[in-house]
Amino acid sequence: MLLSELLEGLKYEIIAGEPGTEVGEIIMDSRKACEGCLFVCIRGAVADGHKFAPDVARAGASVLVVEDESCISELEGRGKPLPAVIKVADSRYALACISAAWFGHPARELKTIGITGTKGKTTTTYMVKSILERMGHKVGLIGTIEATWADVSIPAANTTPESYLIQKYFRQMADAGCDAVVMEASSQGFMLHRTAGFTFDYGIFTNIEPDHIGPNEHRDFQHYLDCKKMLLEQCRTGIINRDDEYFEQIVKGVGCDIETYGIGAVSPKNIEVYTKSKGKISEKNDIRAENMELVSRPGYLGIKYDVKGMMNFPVEIDIPGKFSVYNSLTAIAICRHFEATPTAIVEALKDVQVEGRVELIKVSDDFSLMIDYAHNAMALESLLETLREYRPHRLVTVFGCGGNRARDRRFEMGEVSGRMADLTIITSDNPRNEDPQAIIDDIRAGISKTDGKYVEIIDRKEAIKYAIEHGEPGDIIICAGKGHETYQEINGVKYDMDERVLIKEILEELK
Repeated sequence: MLLSELLEGLKYEIIAGEPGTEVGEIIMDSRKACEGCLFVCIRGAVADGHKFAPDVARAGASVLVVEDESCISELEGRGKPLPAVIKVADSRYALACISAAWFGHPARELKTIGITGTKGKTTTTYMVKSILERMGHKVGLIGTIEATWADVSIPAANTTPESYLIQKYFRQMADAGCDAVVMEASSQGFMLHRTAGFTFDYGIFTNIEPDHIGPNEHRDFQHYLDCKKMLLEQCRTGIINRDDEYFEQIVKGVGCDIETYGIGAVSPKNIEVYTKSKGKISEKNDIRAENMELVSRPGYLGIKYDVKGMMNFPVEIDIPGKFSVYNSLTAIAICRHFEATPTAIVEALKDVQVEGRVELIKVSDDFSLMIDYAHNAMALESLLETLREYRPHRLVTVFGCGGNRARDRRFEMGEVSGRMADLTIITSDNPRNEDPQAIIDDIRAGISKTDGKYVEIIDRKEAIKYAIEHGEPGDIIICAGKGHETYQEINGVKYDMDERVLIKEILEELK
């Protein structure tokens, strides 16, 4: 493909070479350099790709995309022609645009749905996929757990992959006959321009609370919010949870069409909000849930409600809690645009189960055990509040916190569990390069602010075994933090560890 075709629509300066240069491959990893490739110099958290530009040029690259052309100075005067050198303001943004062109702008062949928010992204994407497939659509999905389409499933390394991978997946989805794709769009993904290069047909903002704030993440909450808002600057129609306390900040200055969803009536403070595109927002949520009712029977926790507004029908979900109402309501608000029928929606939501998201595991006829990805204080508090509504005999939590992450999360999770759970079993969760006991000590410090009971068991399998052995009739036990993850990261090495497997082994041992 010609360089000029890859740069179409991108602002750039030609430092050397010609637009007619032929490009045979796009790379970001200097170790993959080859004859005729285009190398994008990315400034990463660990290494700066500009340092490797001379090596890539010597390997035969035909084009270098740079933010700083000084990296090619040592190549001048070597007696060989320079590769084409293209200077851009942001090489990550350039990579996204170049990748979209390289794969033939596949997003134009798909209905694209992006979902952002602090909570609910993963579950909602699977709900949307389930509903649309029930309607006969072929749907791709990109998210925290996997990228999947047709019979392909690729485990995820990041919630939102690098832009080159996104465009590659889009192309493979379109070629496989998909007509839609639903993806999780993380704040980091927007900050690093991974989703640039195309426009979402629908951008969904589920909610926001302080999270991912710290080293190598976001400098403060405002930056976190601003990054997430980028979805609404990159979509045609925005669908927003109006019940969120930051709703007014979320929609301020947004230029896309706006639709809202929520539970029941709209709070007065959220009525007088304006956008550039549609003026005054309706005084009622476009899609809303009314008449919520908890459903509980042995081995089953769920919730049912009536959908009102632009659609009207009853629905029941086999996943407990108010957050399940929000997740399903979000999916309904999206799928309405695909003319999904109430029957298809009800049937799909009844069947959907997302790995590691309030995933009930059968261990006893006397008490319930579930696996959930709740790995911060906000998610844990929301989960415990939800489960407390089902009036369990006891709430028991089993969790740890990841190493090499903000320490505040440990204190906060400890305090939440100490305050809301009847028993906390503190254990290990991806200690990475930290001492597991030091992390546990921090969690304990948070619990010590409460009157909560706790025990410490570093080995996660032994901690879960303790919870099961000491389970009492009517208990709800929550193994929090790992969710869908199938590994434990210790000193830079990932060891196989799937809580579903651990539970099976424990049950066998207890026999």
